[in-house]
Amino acid sequence: MTGQSAQREAQQEGQPEARPAALVRVAGEADLGTAAALFRGYLDFYEVAITDPDAPRAFLAERIAKDESLVLLAEVPGLGTVGFAQVYRTFSSLSLKPGWVLNDLYVAPEGRRTGAGRALLHEVLRRAREAGVAGVALETAYDNTVAQSLYEAEGFVREEFHVYFHDLGAEVSAGE
Repeated sequence: MTGQSAQREAQQEGQPEARPAALVRVAGEADLGTAAALFRGYLDFYEVAITDPDAPRAFLAERIAKDESLVLLAEVPGLGTVGFAQVYRTFSSLSLKPGWVLNDLYVAPEGRRTGAGRALLHEVLRRAREAGVAGVALETAYDNTVAQSLYEAEGFVREEFHVYFHDLGAEVSAGE
């Protein structure tokens, strides 16, 4: 059965039309505007106050230019580029191997439930396996149950470690 035949049959049976799979690619300098808009959506989702509207683009531009992160974009046919992921390379002292941190994964509202998030996650894991890393770590908000469900369905396991963070941005040095 061809793809079009399957779509027609699904429509006749009252099922939603099958959507073509999301395509994932590495973001480059030419993609900065699109990637920055998605990054801004991600920052808004996590309620990060941005005083300089150019800061997300500049941040991504620097990471890409210095090869400090891997930025992936997900495109859904008919919807355009709807998602992004950003991975940082690090090391795992416990396994004596490189590790990756999937620091950011975001799909714009219009791209949700299209498979874009899962496609981004699969591409990160595929590239991590190719690179021979020990594993991929990530964090998400306690109340982001949709993301947690995706991660757990894809084999991520909730760790027993506590995560701590010391915010240095608000501190004033003793000399000031």
